[in-house]
Amino acid sequence: MKKFTMIDEEFICEHCGKKVEKLKVTARDHCPYCLYSKHVDINPGDRQNPCKGLLKPVGIEKFKDTFKIVYQCEKCRKQHKNIMAKDDDMNKIIEISKQK
Repeated sequence: MKKFTMIDEEFICEHCGKKVEKLKVTARDHCPYCLYSKHVDINPGDRQNPCKGLLKPVGIEKFKDTFKIVYQCEKCRKQHKNIMAKDDDMNKIIEISKQK
């Protein structure tokens, strides 16, 4: 089972450059505007991954009553999934879900 460390911080997105506010409900882990993330964790919130590559959103999967964003690291090529946040740009979710 993965350990979870609660870290909810604001940041500047390294892909689109927008300021991203704290989520305030759970830990923020990706940009709600472009949906990019950063490969910083081994276990959620631990900030121990040495890769630090950008995680590009490459797909969407249905998960319970929401969706998971499928990422691929642009540096090490590993795939990662995370649940979408309540304030994610739904148009981006739809756009990514249509990619092949």
